[in-house]
Amino acid sequence: MSNRSIVQRYSGWIFVTPYLVLFSAFVLFPLGYGFVLSFLRWEMLSPAPPRFVGVENYTEAFTSDYFWKALWATFRFVLFTLPLTLGFALLAALGVNAVQGRRQALYRALYFVPTLITISVAGLLWRWFYHGDFGLFNAYLGLFGIRIPWLTSTTWAMASLVIMTLWWTLGGPMVILMAGLQQIPVVYYEAAAIDGAGPFRRFLNVTLPQLRPVLLFVTVMNIIGSFQVFGQAFMVTRGGPEFSTRVLVQYIYETAFTHYRMGYGSALCWLLFLCIAIFSLLQFFTMRER
Repeated sequence: MSNRSIVQRYSGWIFVTPYLVLFSAFVLFPLGYGFVLSFLRWEMLSPAPPRFVGVENYTEAFTSDYFWKALWATFRFVLFTLPLTLGFALLAALGVNAVQGRRQALYRALYFVPTLITISVAGLLWRWFYHGDFGLFNAYLGLFGIRIPWLTSTTWAMASLVIMTLWWTLGGPMVILMAGLQQIPVVYYEAAAIDGAGPFRRFLNVTLPQLRPVLLFVTVMNIIGSFQVFGQAFMVTRGGPEFSTRVLVQYIYETAFTHYRMGYGSALCWLLFLCIAIFSLLQFFTMRER
């Protein structure tokens, strides 16, 4: 076999090798290392070397009140954020898509601009908005004799994070859904209109079925992002009050990089991955093509 034939035969592998090397070094190896680490007891500040403890780290997590509080805070965040984000993103996509001309680009940009702001800047900005004494929201609500303890009440703290997240992340799914809407053939709507279907029936029988793959993608990506929430809680509420907004990623961060319990932190990471996988698979099952 000539050298030219060998190159042609293995050219695909040659081109993909750099990606495979980087993917293995920065994704596969850390994943495998973290999985092994989850079965070890390794405290970085302790002179004792890492030792194998089996499933002891996972057992500790399931018997820890802090883990269940963090998991419950994460579930609450996901349950509130996901439907609100998808609902408002779909409404915004429908509204902006109905606008013609240059105004459509303007409205699309206005929705998308907040997603370009880093979480540190957005967190500091909204922390000022929510300030109990000098905040922008209470300054306006005070005109009507209303004062809300946004960040100091266990009732309002999670709602504050949800509102901030809705403002910060709405533009991403809105743009994706809008792209999906523009791919739906106009003839479907014309045929439905000829059959006497009104706007609501056209939305139910044409828009939603045709938008199913895009909705599935947006839903799964939002589930993954919501379960991995960290910056909002860390920057705005610091996990308080009374751990009501200390989500699972923040608990993992404090365990691994504040208390330096790397083995236990790795076990928590894999439990978080399991939660994300379960909810994502449920979405694939419920929204599958019929």
